[in-house]
Parts: sequence; C-alpha cells; structure tokens
Amino acid sequence: MTDFQTLRYESRDRKAYITLSRPDRLNAIDDRMPREIRAAVERADADPDVHVIILAGDGPAFCAGYDLKKFAEEGNSEWNQVGPSWDAIRDYRGMSRNTEDFFSLFRSLTPSICKIHGYAVAGGSDIALSCDLVVMAEDAKIGYMPARIWGCPTTAMWVYRLGVERAKRMLLTGDKIDGRTAAEWGLVLEAVPADQLDARVEALADRIASVPTNHLAMQKLMVNQALDNMGLRSTQTLATLFDGITRHSAEGRWFKEFAEQRGFHAAVEWRDSGRPMPNGGGPIPEA
Repeated sequence: MTDFQTLRYESRDRKAYITLSRPDRLNAIDDRMPREIRAAVERADADPDVHVIILAGDGPAFCAGYDLKKFAEEGNSEWNQVGPSWDAIRDYRGMSRNTEDFFSLFRSLTPSICKIHGYAVAGGSDIALSCDLVVMAEDAKIGYMPARIWGCPTTAMWVYRLGVERAKRMLLTGDKIDGRTAAEWGLVLEAVPADQLDARVEALADRIASVPTNHLAMQKLMVNQALDNMGLRSTQTLATLFDGITRHSAEGRWFKEFAEQRGFHAAVEWRDSGRPMPNGGGPIPEA
C-alpha cells in the first residue's frame, strides 16, 4: 500500500515518520486506519535504511480514540451489532484484527517511538502504548474512558506498563492523567514541555538510529519475549473478548440507545459525570 487516506508516511535520515492525519476528527480511528497503520509499519520494517519509526498525529491531538460518535449513533458493524442477538466471533474477528494492526508497532523488528500531544485516549491510548517508547508533552492527557462503559483496552498494555494497582486505578475509574503523572508512574518514558516535544523525540530517535538495525531487532525481540512469557497474547485475547461484551451487554446497549436518542456527546457527558449508570440497562433518562 502506497496511498494512505488516514495517515502520512515519509522517511529520511534513517527515520520513518507515520503521522495520523484525520485532524478534523482529532485523528479518531475509523475502519481504514488500523489497516493503514499496519501497512505503514510494514513499509518501514521492510526498508533497510529505516532504523526507527516515529508515530505522531496531525492537528490538536495525537488520537481521540475510535470514532465513537459514528459507531454509537449509526450503523451495524462487527463492534456495533444491532438486533436481539450478538455474534461474539464476528465481533472478536474484527476487533482482534484491529488489535493486531495496532500491535504491528510492537511486533515489528524496527523500534517505534510515539509522540503524544493533546490527547491519546481510549483506542488512541491502545495505539500509543503499542509503541516501544512513548514521549508525552507534559500537558497532554492519556486515559481509557470507555472503561466506565462500552470498552476494554484490547492491547492490555496498561497492566504491563503500570503494574497491577495503578492499572486498576486507571481502568476502574476511566480517568485521564497528564504527561507528568504518566511519566512519574512509568506509563510512558518521559514527559517534556510541549514546545520541546519535537526536539526531544528527534534526539531520541537519532540516538537509536545510530545503532545497526540487526542489533536493534535483537534487543527488541529479547525484551518483547519477556512480555510474551508473562502471558501477553492470552491477556489480549481475553481483553478483546471482554471489549465486545462491554459493547453488547445490557449496559452497553443502554449506552448506545442513549447515544442514538440524545447524541454521543450527551451519552459521554452522562458517563463521565459520576451519575450512576444502570446495571442491566433501563430507561433512558429525560434530557
């Protein structure tokens, strides 16, 4: 694939730049973006002149997650099925494909750095945390708000980066944290002032790019193998199944009906307000 619709690709000075480019939607993930991320990573991985990948986003944010306004308010897809029954394997097939596409950043032999400004939230955090190294602007925000309803992070990287207690702290609340806190907790490598973000990522990439590609690949494979030995793949399988359940449970269908009737932004405002959400579904509250 050489023509991309959701991102830009370029390479120079032993670095490949993959830039998510749906800035009018805060680089929200549509049906095409996961496949294009994988294609861009594979292109970089196949180029012997590329030693490191830099992943970034156009516009005011890195990535605001899945285009849930579209998926919640409209249509029938693998991860938004309508009707009385739910095909769990159809859902799993679609969402696991997306997870593997994001995780091409982790599985590639070429090291990857994610540069976060603005927001890396929900599915956008899955993309970011699939990279080997993450550098954030101090004022940027990262979190997985759909943990409150309608989502489970399919890459499961929160626990592998944060440890058990802080992963639970994030996923039992759906809260966001800024770059300073993310770096202090070890979720990301470091956080820098926003006006220094580009320079810091370039300096880190240049340092990595000075190492031969075969050495980079072997070091990355060795570290990744340790996570695989800790059960990474099986955890992702469970997380991806749970993600489908959250969207098709009674509570998940309640949230979707709320979005259909009153709009996705109103549903999100209710989700994040601290007001109770019904166990087992229930009537949509009056406006």
